[in-house]
Amino acid sequence: MEDITATTENTTESVNFQSRINLEPLLESINNIKQELETVIVGQNKMIDQLLVAILSNGHVLLEGVPGVAKTITAKLLSKTLNIGFSRIQFTPDLMPSDILGTSVFDLKKSEFEFKKGPIFSNLILIDEINRAPAKTQAALFEVMEERQITIDGVTYVLDAPFLVIATQNPIEQEGTYRLPEAQLDRFLFKISIEYPKIEEEIMIIQREHSLQNHGKLDNIKTLLSSEEIKHYQTLVKQIIVEQNLLEYIAKIVINTRENAFLYLGASPRASIAILNAAKGFAAIRGRDFVTPEDIKEAAIPVLQHRVIVTPEREMEGITSIEIIKQILESVEIPR
Repeated sequence: MEDITATTENTTESVNFQSRINLEPLLESINNIKQELETVIVGQNKMIDQLLVAILSNGHVLLEGVPGVAKTITAKLLSKTLNIGFSRIQFTPDLMPSDILGTSVFDLKKSEFEFKKGPIFSNLILIDEINRAPAKTQAALFEVMEERQITIDGVTYVLDAPFLVIATQNPIEQEGTYRLPEAQLDRFLFKISIEYPKIEEEIMIIQREHSLQNHGKLDNIKTLLSSEEIKHYQTLVKQIIVEQNLLEYIAKIVINTRENAFLYLGASPRASIAILNAAKGFAAIRGRDFVTPEDIKEAAIPVLQHRVIVTPEREMEGITSIEIIKQILESVEIPR
């Protein structure tokens, strides 16, 4: 009888297992950052989660929304909570690659050229109105966004980690804008579409603005996370467990975009990797050291919506890439 009791106790202990990865410091940091952002940003909880997942997944973000929905202020607020370098670049039609990357300047004293680093040499880069710069300037971002390095005059400069680009664009105004190349879009982990606030949220925004009086929105934001902590958390997130059947689930979703009759262009293997990394990030901010199908589904739309192209016929019917991705997620069998 004693042996049976002991066995039962051991079984109970084994069922109440602890997380294999200690995510408590990460969760505490994430919740603190959320609280700081939510003192200014109203009703954009999903966007805040996606931005935090992008940081943990070491990925870039494209924020799309009409003017005045807090795209730029969100990026600035996020940078204020992180103890890392911040740089803002305003994209314009006359912006040259050297304005971003830097240029070699002749030093008369040394009688040699010296490289002057551009604003891209920082940790968190806010690119405002990214679609206002022409293709030549867009191409200057290809290497730095993918490889975190810059090659100029045959010399390669490796950027300090962490390195994250948050770019904004206005989907309505098309005059003086350039469509982003597919190769550029593919380098963004997420495309986040920001909608107008609801009436209750609008009222709260007005109330908060009124209560500020002479104070700025960023005045009371605390710095909470160092670059070393960010790099540590990014390493932890990579260790999140993903079962083999979930890896196959990701592959089936992405392959379905290539075979879908409504899509002119499907997603690349880079999209599969992006869903994997983002799903790990969503699992981490939910306090789990393993990925579930729900994490993958949550990651799929922001990862895929800018990587696929709807056929002209379906586009004329008003069908969006988000609607097609949702149909794909419903049609692919969820692993059990």
